[in-house]
Amino acid sequence: MNQARSNPGWYVLLLLGAVVMLFPLWWMLVVSLMTGTEAKQSMGSGDILPVPRSLEWTNYAQAVREVGTEPWAGFLDALANSIVVTVLVVAGTILSSSMVATAFARVRFRGRNGMFVLMLATMMLPAQVTMIPLFLLFRSLGWVDTLLPLVVPAFFGSAFFIFMYRQFIAQIPEALFEAARLDGCGWLEIWLRIVLPLCRPVTAITAVFTFIFVWNDFMTPLIYLHSEEQATIAVALNSFRTQFGGIEDVHLLMALSVITMVPCVVLFFAAQKQFIEGLGSGAVKG
Repeated sequence: MNQARSNPGWYVLLLLGAVVMLFPLWWMLVVSLMTGTEAKQSMGSGDILPVPRSLEWTNYAQAVREVGTEPWAGFLDALANSIVVTVLVVAGTILSSSMVATAFARVRFRGRNGMFVLMLATMMLPAQVTMIPLFLLFRSLGWVDTLLPLVVPAFFGSAFFIFMYRQFIAQIPEALFEAARLDGCGWLEIWLRIVLPLCRPVTAITAVFTFIFVWNDFMTPLIYLHSEEQATIAVALNSFRTQFGGIEDVHLLMALSVITMVPCVVLFFAAQKQFIEGLGSGAVKG
C-alpha cells in the first residue's frame, strides 16, 4: 500500500482523471465569458481549448435578464421556487428518513424485518413505473401546477437514506438509549436529542445528495408545473435553451448554466468535511 502511494504513476492517473472531469466545467466557464461572435467561431471551428480575447462578464446579467417573458422576473421567480422546493425537500427527507430509520434500528415490533426488506425492495422500482399513478393521484387532489407534488413526498422518507440512517443508528451504543429511557425520554425525544446530533455525518451526505438531485431535477417539475410563475430553475433553463438554443447564443446559455451550477458547488465545499467523514465512518462501520 505504501509503495502504491509513493508511486508517481498514481498521481499522474489522478491528475488525468481530474482534468477529464473538470474539462467540461472549464469549457462552459470559458465560453460563458466570450462574445457571441467568438463563441460562434469557436463552436464552428471545433476548438476544444477556446480562449476569450476579453472577459465579457455582462453575459451573466444579460442571460438572467432574458429568462422568461419579463426581464429579471422570470429568473427571480424560478430561483425562489427552486430554493423553496430544495430547502423543504432536504428538510423533509432528513427528518422523515432519520425518524423511520430510528424505528427500524431500535424499536422492536412484529414484522420489522419484513417491512424493512419490503422498503428496500421499492428501490428496485424505476421512477417511470410510479410516474403516471402519482400524476393521477396529485391531479385528483388538485395539486397540479403547485409546488406540493415536489415537496410532500419528501416527508414520507426515502428508502435509500432510510437504509443509510438505519445502518448508522445501529452502531450507536444501546447504553445511550437505555439511559435516555431511564431518564423518562420517549422515542420522539430520543430521536431528537440523541439520534439526530449523532447522525451529523449521515445528515450531511443526505443533504448534499438531496440538494443536488432536487436542484437539478428537470423531469418532475416539468410534469407538474405548467405556468411560468411556478417553474424551477431547471425548467427555466430548458425554456431558455429552447428560446436561445442557437449557436450564436451559446455564450448566454453557458452563462446561465454556470449560474445554476454555483449553489451545488458551494454546498459541496461547505459540507465537504462532514461529507467525507460520513463516507469514512460508513466504510469503517459498515
